[in-house]
Amino acid sequence: MTTTTKPAAPVAAAPARRLGAGALALRQGRLEITQFLRSRESVVFTMGFPIIMILIFAAIFNDEIAPGVSYTQYFITGMIATGLMTVSFQNLGIWIPIERDRGVLKRYRGTPMPKWVWFAGKVLMVVAIGIAETALLLAVSVALFDLKLPDTAAKWATFGWVAVLGVTACTLCGIAISSLARTARSGSAVVTPVALVLQFISGVFFVFTSLPTWMQQVAALFPLKWMCQGLRSVFLPDSFGGQEPGGSFELGKVALVLAAWCVIGLVLCLTTFRWTTKRDG
Repeated sequence: MTTTTKPAAPVAAAPARRLGAGALALRQGRLEITQFLRSRESVVFTMGFPIIMILIFAAIFNDEIAPGVSYTQYFITGMIATGLMTVSFQNLGIWIPIERDRGVLKRYRGTPMPKWVWFAGKVLMVVAIGIAETALLLAVSVALFDLKLPDTAAKWATFGWVAVLGVTACTLCGIAISSLARTARSGSAVVTPVALVLQFISGVFFVFTSLPTWMQQVAALFPLKWMCQGLRSVFLPDSFGGQEPGGSFELGKVALVLAAWCVIGLVLCLTTFRWTTKRDG
């Protein structure tokens, strides 16, 4: 089912002359969400992967990693960050090459619709699916694993800005890395290994401080590690901050690194994004 070929020029070209910028973006966002929901494989993987992983790891590990902190409670914070990365970085990195290879992006470029509207649609899709996925993950975690939700406005505020900066950075990097895939088939081969490696070295599956020092240093160069660390400050006791490599949750540094990656991702998007597939020869 070629769901990605439906948003061609007729959908966006005519309204582009009559609708305002906000209405155009919302219409494109609705279209992107509809396309995503029509792809059952994407829905199952994106929405179901974090929950499946929690069920598996909770069945294997049920001990405490610190006083009052179970492994499952620690693991949940990493899966929230991973879920946000999956719907943004991994999803866009895989699907944009497919749309590019099928000529969908080329047709969009040939319509009167401003180019930024297409990007806005992708962003709105990521935000909508990310919120739904996170809400589902939190609901399952509270119901099955007694996850304690943040009990102060400050912690909810931290959750908000960590999620916003993290998703922004991952969305921009997902759009940028999509240009490395030469064809639709190579998108998954380019993006999936990167996503998996980042999960293993960023403290998602294992307690971060139990990883080799060199691995911690490599992970600290990328957004996922800081997303996980910021979310641990929200869902784990304040005392757990002493278990972090820096002796605290270092929220200032979390914000700085994630903001820096937003800038890096934007620069990469502006300098590398392609609307058409490169052909050999």
